Amino acid sequence: MAQRPQQKKRQRRRPGFAGARDQTQCRFCRGGIRYIDYKDIDTLQKLLTNRGKIYSRKRSGNCAGCQRKAKRAIKRARFMALLPYST
Repeated sequence: MAQRPQQKKRQRRRPGFAGARDQTQCRFCRGGIRYIDYKDIDTLQKLLTNRGKIYSRKRSGNCAGCQRKAKRAIKRARFMALLPYST
């Protein structure tokens, strides 16, 4: 005899919490920065670990576009020997 597949239990949503998340902007969008300069070492070092790795979007808090711009700027700064590849 065939058995019915078990139905998944629905999770109840708490009233008043639907869509209550706050949309935060990344540090570059908040400051109105359109171009992330590879010569701005102080800003770029905040996006690197102490070992020289680039922080993820989740950790750095950047939006997707600014994370790509920051990645490009960090790689340019590494090539110009302004930032280390690793320590």
